[in-house]
Parts: sequence; C-alpha cells; structure tokens
Amino acid sequence: MAKIRVVVVDDSALVRSLLSEIINRQPDMECIGTANDPLAARELIRETNPDVITLDVEMPKMDGLEFLSRIMRLRPMPVLMVSTLTEKGAETTMRALEMGAVDFVAKPRIGVSSGLRELGAEIVEKIRIASKAVVHRRTAPPPPPFGHSDFAPTETGTGMSPASVARREAASGSSYKFTGRISTEKVIVIGASTGGTEAIREVLTRLPADSPAIVITQHMPPGFTTSFAARLNSLCKITVSEARDGERILPGHAYIAPGGLQFRVDRSGANYVAVVEDTPPVNRHKPSVEVLFKSAARVIGPNAYGVMLTGMGADGATAMKEMRDAGSYNIVQDEATCVVFGMPKMAIQAGAANEVLPLQQIAGALVERINSSGGVRHRI
Repeated sequence: MAKIRVVVVDDSALVRSLLSEIINRQPDMECIGTANDPLAARELIRETNPDVITLDVEMPKMDGLEFLSRIMRLRPMPVLMVSTLTEKGAETTMRALEMGAVDFVAKPRIGVSSGLRELGAEIVEKIRIASKAVVHRRTAPPPPPFGHSDFAPTETGTGMSPASVARREAASGSSYKFTGRISTEKVIVIGASTGGTEAIREVLTRLPADSPAIVITQHMPPGFTTSFAARLNSLCKITVSEARDGERILPGHAYIAPGGLQFRVDRSGANYVAVVEDTPPVNRHKPSVEVLFKSAARVIGPNAYGVMLTGMGADGATAMKEMRDAGSYNIVQDEATCVVFGMPKMAIQAGAANEVLPLQQIAGALVERINSSGGVRHRI
C-alpha cells in the first residue's frame, strides 16, 4: 500500500528533525520534506503534493494561521497543527480548527525532545486520521477572533463586553425557537472527536437561548477546553462553560468536559448535576464519550436527546445504544458532512441512531423533536 506522505513545517530545526524521525519510523508513512517557514513550505507543497501537513502555529515570515487560511482557500488538504501548551497557543489552535485544520498536537514548552518522543504514538495516529479526513475548500471567513475584553465584567451583567453580547445575539441567524414551556428535565447530550470542535459550534450557535441543558464531551487534552468553551460562549446565544464538579446542570447552558478528566451526569434530588473526576481513560480517552453517554442512559433516560458527531473510532457507540434502549432520541451526523465518519458509523452499526442527518440540520431537528414532545417525559 502507498505510504502516507507528510510535509513538516516548523521554524525549529529540532522539532523538524524529531517529527521527521517519528514519522519515518512508521511503516505506513514517510516525511517527504521539511520547511522552516510558510514561504518555503509553499514551494515544497507544490512540488510534492503531500497527503498531510504538520504546521507550527507560530512561524516567521507568515503567521501560521494566515498560511493555513491560504491552504484551505487555494489548495485544501489535511493539516495537523502543532501548538504550544499556553493560553495564547490554545486560543490560536481553536482558530486553526475553525479555519479547517483537522486536528492538533500540543508540544511541551520545555523538554521538547523528550516530550515529542513521548507523544510519538499520538502524533502518528493523528496523521493517519488526518490522511483519511474529508477536507473542504473554505470560502467563507471563520467567526471573528475573541480577546480577553470579551469576558471582562461589564455593565451588561453577562461578564461579556457589549460587542460580544451583540455578536452572540446575531451569532446564528437562526429562526429556531422552542414553543411552550421547556422542561428542565430535558438534556441534550453530545459526543465528538476529530472535527468535532467545528461540528459542535455549528450545532450550538443555531440553538436559541432557552435551549434545554446541554452536556458535551469532545476529545481534547488539558489546557485547551477552557479556550474552546470561552470561544463557544462568545458565539452562542446559550451560556457555554467548562463543567465543574457538583454544579447544577441548567437550561440555557452548555457544559464542556474538561480536558484530561472524565465527565458524567448524576442526580441530586430533583436536579441534574455535573460530576467531574480524575478516573482512568475509557476507550483510551479522557474525557470519554462512553462515560458521559452511559450516565445519560442511567440517569436521564427518556428525557435525553443524544447527538453523535464526527470523530475517529468507536468511543460512545455502545453507550449511545444504551441511551436509546433507555428511551432517549438519538441523532447521528451523516457521512457526507463528517470530517471523519468513525464514531457516527459505529453508533449507526450499533443500532443507536433514531435519525442520521447532515450537520446543518441537527439543531433544527433537535428543536422540532423537543417541541413535539410536549411536557415532561418522566423516567420509566
């Protein structure tokens, strides 16, 4: 079989050497070239037409995001971002995913040599996934960037600047509305992996402010879910935050599983509460969709609405079937709109799906289904 051909773009000679070594040790891939800046990378890409590019976020001569934007507009191909474990690096990485990058790897700030070697298995696995990803040309600009001023206390009482409030109000342009009284019992439960940050944004920005509570597990390492939640919060009509252990799960709010921890739902009296704990990986993931979906099957039952979005692997498929058996209504993203049709495919094969829909129709289907369900559906 043909090998996966990879071009490494990074301004660090050490990182270029290490990534090349890690890639070339694999029997199914090869590093066909390296570049120390986007201008050199442009010529190399033209000459070699690689299957995957690894791209450093911070680059000389041309910003990594600007180069990514040009790639996705002029010559779309799978790009794996190489980010840094800093707040700025995390925010930049979120922008890169919005602009079309398939995934990212977080390189350590210190001990780069040993750190990258420890990440070798993750790096090559993400390159394999990226090589199979469906990448589309980006013609529309991504949502505007956010700054720290967006989240400063203001007279609006929302903890957001007036400009951010205005952006949130106009975010989706959606006409979806909930009719009548929306029960606090209803909960939307979402799982995603590769390509999921953009898929989640697509769903959440279309939901109105009076949405039922939403709980989400997106495969993501520590240090990045804070920026992910903040980014969504600046764009959505609902309030989005990282889940905190013991907090009550409320309508009009979405809760993101913190990177590196497991997230599930439990009951405290009549209320749903978040449980965030440092327990072992499940299906090699932490957070794991399986953990969240199993808790939804057990605790929420027929008041749950499950959503499985793009991602590699089978995490959450078995538990989503348990949700359906417990009475939930489940929607799975279709193959045509997935970046990677792994987790949705496995959920369908497990018999977990009530509907299989294009990404752009999922929010509307949720609203329609919840509106038609009437009052509270009590657990059996």
